[in-house]
Amino acid sequence: MKTTPAPGLRDPSHDISVSVTCYRQVFDAVADVVSEGARVVVHAKPEWYAPRGQLSLRAAEIRPVGVGELLARIEQLKKSLAAEGLFAAERKKTLPFLPQLIGLVTGRASAAERDVLENARHRWPAVRFEVRTVPVQGVHAVPQVVQAVQDLDALDEVDVIIVARGGGSVEDLLPFSDEQLIRAVASCRTPVVSAIGHEPDNPLLDYVADLRASTPTDAAKKVVPDVGEEYERVQALRERARRCMDAFLDREDRGLAHALGRPSMEHPHRMVEEREEQVAALADRARRTLGHLLDRASSELTHTHARVVALSPAATLQRGYAVLQKADGAVVRAPAEVGADEELRARVAEGEFTVRTTQTDH
Repeated sequence: MKTTPAPGLRDPSHDISVSVTCYRQVFDAVADVVSEGARVVVHAKPEWYAPRGQLSLRAAEIRPVGVGELLARIEQLKKSLAAEGLFAAERKKTLPFLPQLIGLVTGRASAAERDVLENARHRWPAVRFEVRTVPVQGVHAVPQVVQAVQDLDALDEVDVIIVARGGGSVEDLLPFSDEQLIRAVASCRTPVVSAIGHEPDNPLLDYVADLRASTPTDAAKKVVPDVGEEYERVQALRERARRCMDAFLDREDRGLAHALGRPSMEHPHRMVEEREEQVAALADRARRTLGHLLDRASSELTHTHARVVALSPAATLQRGYAVLQKADGAVVRAPAEVGADEELRARVAEGEFTVRTTQTDH
C-alpha cells in the first residue's frame, strides 16, 4: 500500500518534534477533523534511519482526542446520514410567504428567544408565536428539544418551526448534532429552520433543516417578511398596474378613434344607399326571369294537354266509336271473344247501353 507523510508530531512543552508516516487509509480516516494544532493519540512503530541518524514513526492508527474526537464522531455521523439522503436538497420544504403561527424552540429567557421575537414582531407586528422553552445544552437537551419539535409539528396551525440558540462552543452545540434530533427534524411535515448561530462549525441540524439561518436574528428576517418592504412592493406593483392599464386604455382609445374615422362609420347609410339600386335591379331581373319561366311552362302545359286530349279514349268515343265490354268488364277485341246471343255493354261518348249479339262471324 502507498504510504503518505502525516503531519509531524510536536511536544510544545519540550519543543520536540518527530516526523510520522502512515498508510493513505490511516490518514484519510482523520483528514477531515485533524488540522494543525490538533491533539491526537498515535499508535505507531518507531523507525531509525542510521545513515542520517533520524528517528521517525510509522503510524498504524491516529485518533483525535478532546474536541477533535467529537468532530470526528460528528463527521462520521454526517457522512452516514448524508448517505441516507437526509441532507438532500430535493427533500427540503419551502417556507410559507407569511406564516400565521410560528413555532419556536429555544432556551428559557435566552437572548436567542428575545432576538427572534423582537425582530419578527418589528418586521410584521401581527405575527404570532408558539414558544417551547427547553434546555439547549446538557444531557436533557436532546429529548426535550425532540419532544418540543414533535409537539409543534403536530399542531396544524403551526406553519414553520424555528430551532434557535445563540451560539456556543463545540461541546455546547453537541445536542444539535445528535442523531435522534436529526431524524426527528427529517420526519417533520412542517418546515424547520435552524438558527444555532455558530459559524465556524455547523451542527448537523443545519444540514437537515429546510433552511439554515446564521443567527436567530437572521432566522426572523428569513421567516417573516418586512411589512414596510411589502407595502412598498405593493405600491410599486399598483403603480405598475396603473401604468399598464393607462397604456392599454390609451391604445384602445386610439384604435377606437381610428375605427370611428373610417368612412363606413362616419356615414353608415352610404353603403345601404349604394346597394339599393343594385338590389332593385336584381329584383326586377328576377321578376322578369320568373315571368318568362312561367309563360314558357304555361305554353308547354297547354300543348301537352292538347296532345293528351287528342290521344285519350274519350276523344275517340267523340268521333262515334264505342267500346264493348263483357259482363265481367273485359273489353271485346275480336269477334271470336263473343258468343251467340251474348249480352254486351256498349260504352259511347254520351253514356252506355246494352246490346245482344244475334250472330257472330269468325
